[in-house]
Amino acid sequence: MINEKTDPAFASKWFKSRKWAHGLDLEAHKSTDSLEFFLQYSKDSESWDKAFAWLKNTDLQKLTPGKYHIDDDRVFVIVTEGNTKKAEDAKWEAHQKYIDIQYVVYGKEKMGVAPLSKTVGIDPFNQDKDIGFYEIPEADCKYYTAEPGYFFLFFPNDAHRPSIAIKGHEKVKKIVIKVKVV
Repeated sequence: MINEKTDPAFASKWFKSRKWAHGLDLEAHKSTDSLEFFLQYSKDSESWDKAFAWLKNTDLQKLTPGKYHIDDDRVFVIVTEGNTKKAEDAKWEAHQKYIDIQYVVYGKEKMGVAPLSKTVGIDPFNQDKDIGFYEIPEADCKYYTAEPGYFFLFFPNDAHRPSIAIKGHEKVKKIVIKVKVV
């Protein structure tokens, strides 16, 4: 008997159904690990629903940079607005306590995605700031353009390299929603 909680085909079908979106018109990027998303959503759908409702019901264009609390330390938002980075200045990073929902409100940036298992840590993981920095062979990396219309999801087993400049789109406004890992 197949356990739907660990069945990739079931998770993929659930992901494509968009039941989790509750009317949010933004798309999750194709790089999303649908099984990990299903598992995390299943453990704490209340937090995920609050995050997606906030995305759906907030005028993202009018938000000023800063930190916004949705549900204490379970779900919060960091809004940034500014310049992207040269590729050599953008570091690979990962988090253990929080999952990132990253959405570019305006502008474009290049976003690197790779399995954390392929990385080598370059600094000790900072538990207080929930961040580690890594190096990874380019052969194990994939790069995508982050732009309005869809968001990226980064789980604790994902390394990501955000904020890489794309010529002509050096300034971006970005929202990172942090959802606590359960």
